[in-house]
Formats: sequence, structure tokens, C-alpha cells
Amino acid sequence: MNYRLKMEEMISELVPLGEAPRLLLHSCCGPCSSAVIEELSRYFKITVFYYNPNIYPPEEYYLRSREQERFISEFPAKYPVSFVEGAYDTERFYDMAKGLEEEPERGARCIKCYRLRLEETARYASENGFSFFTTTLSISPQKDSQVLNAIGGELADEYNVRYLYSDFKKKDGYLRSTKLAAQYGMYRQDYCGCEYSYRAGQSRKETA
Repeated sequence: MNYRLKMEEMISELVPLGEAPRLLLHSCCGPCSSAVIEELSRYFKITVFYYNPNIYPPEEYYLRSREQERFISEFPAKYPVSFVEGAYDTERFYDMAKGLEEEPERGARCIKCYRLRLEETARYASENGFSFFTTTLSISPQKDSQVLNAIGGELADEYNVRYLYSDFKKKDGYLRSTKLAAQYGMYRQDYCGCEYSYRAGQSRKETA
């Protein structure tokens, strides 16, 4: 499935209506959100939902959170972009990851982490009257857009709120995010976020 094309088709349905629906955008960090916000704020009133209980250590979590807020405050969007921070409930992440600690990145643990964060996004969107929800995660070359969109579609049915299908890495989306991050002087992390990806990254550095 070409989810980039599917997103464009969904957006094209909105344009003739002259509407700017409310979109809840789950974001993992400012750099990944940059190109996504640039594109989607032309069509939606976006609320960025920073829900990432997986991020380790806490200093890293708050650094990413502050950078996310700073980018939103500085970026000149067509429609307003606001910020909501979810609970930093790390215990929920570690409970989810039990038994999967040794899984490689992009394995079963990561898929469960996608679902954890997307489900909280869907729940919040449903409870707060959003028309759509989606995530920035598909902009990363390391994330499987087929898996992400399958989860999003399931949760849309469960929570009765539309999921905006996407593959933001396509059409040089990831490249654009790196350019915007440089333009705004944003901090760019060198690991996905959780303790397991952090330790794997450290091991790679030590053996390089």
C-alpha cells in the first residue's frame, strides 16, 4: 500500500470543502515533526501530542519536549499549531516491554511501542473531539510505515476517529526534516529514544 498517496487522496477530499479539520499529531521529537507540521498545517489545525513514555533518560525526554515546543512557537504555520504533553508514564512502557528486552530494534518490542503511543493518541483524539489523528513516526527511515498504518487503521475503528494514513519519509520528507532541523538549530538525538536503543547505540560506538 502506498500510504503517501492515500494521505494525499484524503487531503484532496478536504480542499474543496474549504475546511481545516482538527488533527491530533503524535510526535516523537521536534526534528521529526518539522517537515510534517510544515506540510499538514496547510490543511489542518494541528495539536502536537507529545506522548513518549519510552524515552530514556528523563533528561533526554525533557530536552526533546522543550525542543518540540520551541519549534512550534517559531514556525510560521498557515493554521494554528498547539502543543499538548501526555503523561511521562515510564512504568507503562517498561510493563509493555517485559520479556522483550533483548528484541532487536524494529522487532516486536518496537511494534508494541508504536501501538502504545498510537493508542493513547487515538484515545485522546476521540475524547477531545478531533477529526483526525496520526503520527510523525513514519518520517523515519527506521520505522515501518506498513506496520504503523495498520495499527492506526485498527485504532481508528476502535476509537471512532479518523486516522490520517501517511508515509512522511516519501517525497524527500526525511531530507526536508533534516534541513528544517538545521535551519532552526534543533537538537537531533542519535538514538530512537528508549533505554534499549540507547544501550544498543552505546555498544555500537564502543565497537566502532
